[in-house]
Amino acid sequence: MTRQTTRLIAALTLTTLLVASCGFRESRLNPFNWFGRDREERIQLADEVILRDPRPLVNEVISLKVDRFPGGAIIHTFGLPQTQGYWNGELVPLNDELPVKGVLSYEFRISPPPGPRPAGTQPSREVVIGHFVSDQTLLGVRSIEVIASQNRRSVRR
Repeated sequence: MTRQTTRLIAALTLTTLLVASCGFRESRLNPFNWFGRDREERIQLADEVILRDPRPLVNEVISLKVDRFPGGAIIHTFGLPQTQGYWNGELVPLNDELPVKGVLSYEFRISPPPGPRPAGTQPSREVVIGHFVSDQTLLGVRSIEVIASQNRRSVRR
């Protein structure tokens, strides 16, 4: 082979590898993509008294993201309450933080303000919550869902 042919083959091989790696971003083999994009599902919850946590559910979950972290994963959740002033938010695990049929479920619970508050703009009402989940808890988990009073969001592996 001539030097020019060798360079051409090397360039074509490199180009092929670069183009092939573009599809790796959405692959399940990519460790940065173990949990995909979040999906929203609208729900209607019946009023019931929850003895274990008296805080109400946040009105709506607007974003859900799971990031891998050494020893487990961090669940990032953005909630949208009805008015400003909500505080003390937490992702409360359901089923003792054990997956049911491969689904790990949490309720987004938040404390209401002590008195009436203005509604305000959406960015002024957003509440961000994080929750660490260990690798042991993630064993057998295919999906993580966060439940609010008007919707639920989930991410899949």
